[in-house]
Amino acid sequence: MNKKLDFEKALKELERLVKQLEENNLPLEEALKTFENGINLSRYLAKCLNDAEKRIQQLSLNENDEPMLKIREGDSEDL
Repeated sequence: MNKKLDFEKALKELERLVKQLEENNLPLEEALKTFENGINLSRYLAKCLNDAEKRIQQLSLNENDEPMLKIREGDSEDL
């Protein structure tokens, strides 16, 4: 996965790949490669979201290293 790929571009590419797969017009080998690319993009996007959540948590600490913001239970599980 290209580390320089930004989140929005990766998301648009994943949406494009999903649309291609949903149309069922791809030969098997091409569909498998498209699926593989989609999985890789999905993992990249999940990592971006997890990294962003960690950064927000770190930035949200007060001077005693206690969280100033509280993430509701289960919210991060949806990411």
